[in-house]
Amino acid sequence: MSFKVKDHYFKKAKKENYLARSIYKLEEIDNKYKVIPAGSRVLDLGYHPGSWIQYTAKKVGPDGQVVGIDIKHVNKKLLGLRNVKVFEKDIFDVTSVEDLGESDQFDVVVSDMAPNTTGVRSVDQLRSLNLIEQVFYHLDVFLKDGGNFVIKVFDSHDAQMFLKEQKSRFKEYNYLKPKSTRSVSKEFFVIGKGYKKSTN
Repeated sequence: MSFKVKDHYFKKAKKENYLARSIYKLEEIDNKYKVIPAGSRVLDLGYHPGSWIQYTAKKVGPDGQVVGIDIKHVNKKLLGLRNVKVFEKDIFDVTSVEDLGESDQFDVVVSDMAPNTTGVRSVDQLRSLNLIEQVFYHLDVFLKDGGNFVIKVFDSHDAQMFLKEQKSRFKEYNYLKPKSTRSVSKEFFVIGKGYKKSTN
């Protein structure tokens, strides 16, 4: 059964008109690692409900652009943001940026995606790792050479092993469990800067 703990960050998000408390995770990551420059183009994978889009739209400003993709219905609350486009699509069905009406790859890719959880830890970890592997596999499609990347991970031994193998694909590579993450949560974030595109 899912539940919402109405904690400090939940109340803060409500008060500041953000769509979810997860805004503060991205804000902390960006403040620490400077992953979202003004004027950049950002792709948000699994954006729903959209608090990360609210943050990135503000950060990139009028000269930047944010594109969000999710299998859930388009959140109409985001449609008023002038530098934002959102799509109801399965990200793994997208084979090129042209499928999103774009002509160029993105400066930044962020992903707060999580699988539908079962409550069975081993199953949920496996589903999460499958999502993460798919996102890393598709990075060459979406992310520019030298670009930045943020992804949520459910911790497990297999996830740690996989992530170590990906380290060489970035100039900088860090892990962070933001302060707003609930203490019981097994999630953390991987932050990659200076993406090195595959040459093959």
